[in-house]
Amino acid sequence: MSSSPTPDALLGPADVRELAEVLGVRPTKQRGQNFVIDANTVRRIVRTADVRPDDVVVEVGPGLGSLTLALLEAADRVTAVEIDAVLAAALPATIAARMPDRADRFALVHSDAMQVTELPGPAPTALVANLPYNVAVPVLLHMLDVFPTIERTLVMVQAEVADRLAAGPGSRVYGVPSVKANWYAEVKRAGSIGRNVFWPAPNVDSGLVSLVRRAEPIKTTAARREVFAVVDAAFAQRRKTLRAALAGWAGSAAAAEAALVAAGVSPQARGESLTVEEFARIAENRVTESPVAEGSAVADTAPADTEEQSRP
Repeated sequence: MSSSPTPDALLGPADVRELAEVLGVRPTKQRGQNFVIDANTVRRIVRTADVRPDDVVVEVGPGLGSLTLALLEAADRVTAVEIDAVLAAALPATIAARMPDRADRFALVHSDAMQVTELPGPAPTALVANLPYNVAVPVLLHMLDVFPTIERTLVMVQAEVADRLAAGPGSRVYGVPSVKANWYAEVKRAGSIGRNVFWPAPNVDSGLVSLVRRAEPIKTTAARREVFAVVDAAFAQRRKTLRAALAGWAGSAAAAEAALVAAGVSPQARGESLTVEEFARIAENRVTESPVAEGSAVADTAPADTEEQSRP
């Protein structure tokens, strides 16, 4: 028996609506649910993601399975993480019905992606996902942190968020997501997706972002959370000079200036001009022994991660 999927294995507009009706599913803005209804689009995503026959792909927010089926065509294995109980319960049956010869290559984890710390089966080598717009950045950063075996990532996010993730120093939209994503990977824009391939159609355009994990981690003696604390502090007051913006983080404006000078960064610079390596040098040179001042974020999921994106 051939292991190749049937030509109509992928979901089209009628299939998506029929599945949703049978399940009594109504896409919710609360969970950022916009289901892809175009088979050409999901195949394009898989091609752009450079999914290979030996890849173990993790997908976050598979929904009704449009992208999942396309990933199963190309990858060795796919593990999907779905928070919605109804969708999670239905997806294995959809895979079994439409791609029976690949069903044993599929695993489902019913969980909030932000709570996932392990996955069944072999370690993932790629992350490919249509991420819910309202949680895209924190979910992306969490997955990259928890699963260091993920070498290649392609995510579809709100176009505005895609621009911010891929922005470089000096860009008007460069900020917390840009720096933190660049800590893990080389990041670039990988295309645009129109609104008409979704149901329901969102009121914003979407963009593809490619992240290729750094072959060598950022060279620094500072821990990731220490570097991210500097980033959060710098952009919490992005209109201020770093000497002023980092005063709370360092303990005083004078201590912030000392750390900046030691790191080779002008105290009059602003966060939007710094590379991730420069943020790391500042973290290395923090001289105060007092704890991070109240209000300075230290976690990857701090509000600063999500403030720079808006719901559709």
